[in-house]
Amino acid sequence: MKKYPIYNIQRFNCNSVNSDLYINTFKNHLIDHSFVEEPHRHNSYVLVFFTKGSGTHEIDFDVFTIQPGSMFFLQPGQMHHWNLSDDVEGFVIFYSQEMYNLYFGQKTIGDYPFYSSVDNKPEMVFDTAESKAILPYFESLILETQANQLLKQDKIMNLLDIIHIEIARKYSETHLHEAHSYNVKIKTFELVLEHNFKKEKAPSFYASQLAITLKHLNRICNEMLQKTTTEVITDRIILEAKRMLMDKKFTVNEIATELGYDDYSYFTRLFKKHTRMTPKDFRISKK
Repeated sequence: MKKYPIYNIQRFNCNSVNSDLYINTFKNHLIDHSFVEEPHRHNSYVLVFFTKGSGTHEIDFDVFTIQPGSMFFLQPGQMHHWNLSDDVEGFVIFYSQEMYNLYFGQKTIGDYPFYSSVDNKPEMVFDTAESKAILPYFESLILETQANQLLKQDKIMNLLDIIHIEIARKYSETHLHEAHSYNVKIKTFELVLEHNFKKEKAPSFYASQLAITLKHLNRICNEMLQKTTTEVITDRIILEAKRMLMDKKFTVNEIATELGYDDYSYFTRLFKKHTRMTPKDFRISKK
């Protein structure tokens, strides 16, 4: 039975006193961690910037093309793997939410719009000029990590935050709806959904939790995500089903029960309706 692992930062960072942060060039990263080309998850946030090479990056069953300027940002728990060319170069950073939030206090990692599980777009491509502008921050991170200068941790954290700010600016230009007044409600919906999707399937439940009418929640989802509330809920369920199907220790019946479906046949029909294959066929296709 093949089980897809969840890697913690310590797996990559065994020689550092800081177990909540890992910074490396992608080329050096692959020397000791070639296993990252197999499907896996992380318990941390992941930020990757490619400066050279090509390939593909599959994130939660969506496939992205890698090219110079590709930037990826993953949340804890997202399943992913790489298929990379031999000449790939770039930078990789792992960091914990706790470390980030404790350092900055009033600001949290969740405040950045590109970390969203409801409307997550985990990839952006920086053009040549944009890449040239942001590259020095990554290079400075590597130099600071390798040195032992005064206020080392402070400089690393502030460089990382500058990178996040640059990503947020480009992200907001690309996805203008992030500045919309509905964004607060979408973020709240995201949090409530993440904690309740396994047991609460009714759109009316989420509307009541947000203290708005179902009609208003549907309007927000349609305008922000181009989906109905029901579609947003179902998409989250199907994503979790796919993740669980990748782990062979669960039977399809156990997955259906875990996701709140006592009727196994109904769950199978729901999954097939949204993926055009049965759960068993999906599992076979990923072997």
